[in-house]
Amino acid sequence: MLLVTLTLTWVLNTKQGDVPPVARLLSPYRGFWQNAETPADFPPQQTLHLAGLHQPVRVRFDDRRVPHIFAQNDHDLYYTQGYLTARDRLWQMEFMTRVAAGRISEVVGPKTLEYDRFQRRMGLPYGAENSLRAMLKNDTTRLVLESYSAGVNAYISSLSPKEYPFEYKFLDYVPEPWQPLKCALLLKLMAWDLSGRSDDLRLSNILSKYGPKVTQDLFPDYPFREDPIVPVGTPLDFKPLPVPASPPSFTAALSDKVPEREPDAELGSNNFAVAGSRSASGLPLLANDPHLQLNLPSIWYQVQLHAPGQNVYGVTIPGAPAVIIGFNEQVAWGVTNVGGDVLDWYQLKLRDNTKREYWHDGRWKPVRRVVERIVVRGLPDRLDTVLYTHHGPVVYDHDEKPFNPQTPTQHAMRWTAHEGADEVLAFVKLNHARNYQDYDRALRTYASPAQNFIFASNQNDIAIRPNGHYPLKWPEQGKFILDGTDARTDWQGWIPMTQTPRVQNPARGFVSSANQHSAGPDYPYYIGWDYAPWDRGHRINQQLAKMRRATADTLRLLQNDNLGINAQTMLPWMLATINGSKMIDNCYAPPAPNSPEYAAVRALAKWDYHYTTDAVAATIFELWYQELVKRLWDDDFGKPATGLEMRAPSQDRTNRLLLTQSGNPATCFQGGSLWIDDRCTPQKENVHDLLTESLHFAVDSLTRKFGPQGPKWGWANQKSTDINHLAQLPGFGHQDIVCAGSRGTVNATTSRNGPSWRMVVALGPQVKAYGIFPGGQSGNPASAYYDDMLESWRVGKLDELVFLRAADENHPRLQAAWRLEQ
Repeated sequence: MLLVTLTLTWVLNTKQGDVPPVARLLSPYRGFWQNAETPADFPPQQTLHLAGLHQPVRVRFDDRRVPHIFAQNDHDLYYTQGYLTARDRLWQMEFMTRVAAGRISEVVGPKTLEYDRFQRRMGLPYGAENSLRAMLKNDTTRLVLESYSAGVNAYISSLSPKEYPFEYKFLDYVPEPWQPLKCALLLKLMAWDLSGRSDDLRLSNILSKYGPKVTQDLFPDYPFREDPIVPVGTPLDFKPLPVPASPPSFTAALSDKVPEREPDAELGSNNFAVAGSRSASGLPLLANDPHLQLNLPSIWYQVQLHAPGQNVYGVTIPGAPAVIIGFNEQVAWGVTNVGGDVLDWYQLKLRDNTKREYWHDGRWKPVRRVVERIVVRGLPDRLDTVLYTHHGPVVYDHDEKPFNPQTPTQHAMRWTAHEGADEVLAFVKLNHARNYQDYDRALRTYASPAQNFIFASNQNDIAIRPNGHYPLKWPEQGKFILDGTDARTDWQGWIPMTQTPRVQNPARGFVSSANQHSAGPDYPYYIGWDYAPWDRGHRINQQLAKMRRATADTLRLLQNDNLGINAQTMLPWMLATINGSKMIDNCYAPPAPNSPEYAAVRALAKWDYHYTTDAVAATIFELWYQELVKRLWDDDFGKPATGLEMRAPSQDRTNRLLLTQSGNPATCFQGGSLWIDDRCTPQKENVHDLLTESLHFAVDSLTRKFGPQGPKWGWANQKSTDINHLAQLPGFGHQDIVCAGSRGTVNATTSRNGPSWRMVVALGPQVKAYGIFPGGQSGNPASAYYDDMLESWRVGKLDELVFLRAADENHPRLQAAWRLEQ
């Protein structure tokens, strides 16, 4: 009996696989019950004694529990920001740095070993260390990082085990001290999400299989429809540098592998600003809504920072100091992702199986070997040797089943995020900015990920700049795999920061971005070829051009716009074509009356192209169009049919092919095209066949899922937006959120991604701003402030943000006042 008791005690207090130590988790003294929040945990008046402060700090909290920090010096300002952010989001900020550093196996064991290896081999910790060295060279950045870290550690040191955030108890580990390196790691994780995707290997396979003429036709450097961020014809205020000469063409080895765990291609954002000439106030308005994966705790954390020389409000990533997107009394700014080509792959020639040398520029050069020690819970440490060339890390140097089932071997990776840069200083300077000149100077130290920084000031300036560290390339350099033996394929320098695309105070009275091309073909440098479809950017510009006497609510409504430009472009042609798709007397006829397809076509014919929650036609169109695209391209570019990793042409090129090369939909269709025919079948299909089969598939799939056509086919049911817990812990997220929008609408809400922070700023003598994110300030699932903003976000509302000018200012939404001192 004693042995059984001891065994049971050990089992209940020890983590067993994915099961937490149940006895400790359920303990009323230190388990998750201790995380329940009571009013006493957040008193309206409180004095905290923190040894690291230099002078007293006052903090006011509003009804969303946003801290408004009033400090007398910069050290105390960032110290307090670190302390309060950790108080609300400690587990989240520390867990994300473990993700970036490849240290998840320390917590969950061997099942994440390969993920940790991948993060290290992609060079996220390597890039973070390089950036930290650059940051610490600057006195301002060093002060910010060290003060912030000291504040985080002050909070960690105040905790007893029973007070640890719930996730530490569930996963059975403890927080570790914060270091400035962790701030750099968070920025590299964001760089990976926003610039870590590359199609070099897929396109090299396409080039090898189909040749340069077809590849250039189907994958052009500039789309047929585009509304670039910097309008075509915007005059240059600089003399361009000479562009490097293109070396002889290089045919890369075919590969059936592409980088594993690539970032989601649908991540993006919107931002736009209107000049005073288009606003009711006569001063600019600015809006921003970054589209990222939606999680709980929320990606962003709201804060106001007030100290001598600055008074700024906005959001930051928990674990990163300063404000990343926000405003002060004179200016406002926001960001969207650029998506430029800043990650290239080089095919290597290693001397022999020892992999000690690689051939480059006519000689053998030494390979640098870095041994990574990966701590694995429950197992001995894993040692992993990563090879580095002058290009960067060799992500996998040999085929290691099952570890790299999709990652190419003996390719080196060149990525701007590996470079050392001081992005923190850029944000600190933006926080202090007073005018356009300050904005211009602030962005000069910002490198990665390249972002479209939008700007507005109460001096009636508006501007936008796709800003970052761009390699100086020859045209299409990096669109395909590069020859790692030829020095002419190396990056040959950088586009000067003063020559990145930009526009200030355009005559049209607005600036905007939605991840489309940064500039038109008249821009003198190559910075990429594959950008977001024109849908969102074009719709935004359409609406901005109509604005007269705009207000903050005008911009809020545009952020929530649900019109689908792709549906507006393609559905009339699809309907006109399908209505003659059945052969009767040598001509085509529409679907038979009373058939499910006929009912679907009738619903589509009445649709206004808006992706509202109850729109049945939106559901039918999306499934029909996506299936049409799949049937069009899978036989030509899908791996099952070709045996190679490839990608399909863009939406823009697909639509042009269908609209211009598939015959006249008003008459009987004759022929077809090479691409429209399905190579995998003996018969020769035409576009009508594809449309008919795709429509049948869509209707049949929806009928199986929801029953006969009816309200259950509403768009929100099909889209099914989920906001999960960051660690995928069941029960701590929200599933099947009923909300409008789609990947192609301005309100770009999909099943897992969407507007992670909506903000509108109205500049003026007294700046007013509005914002919301889908969650809450607290990372504690037991807190009322964990998800209290979700409902307002769901229906497209914004909170008026409480922006204080002084610590003793009265405001009806203020609920607590704390004093922090030594």
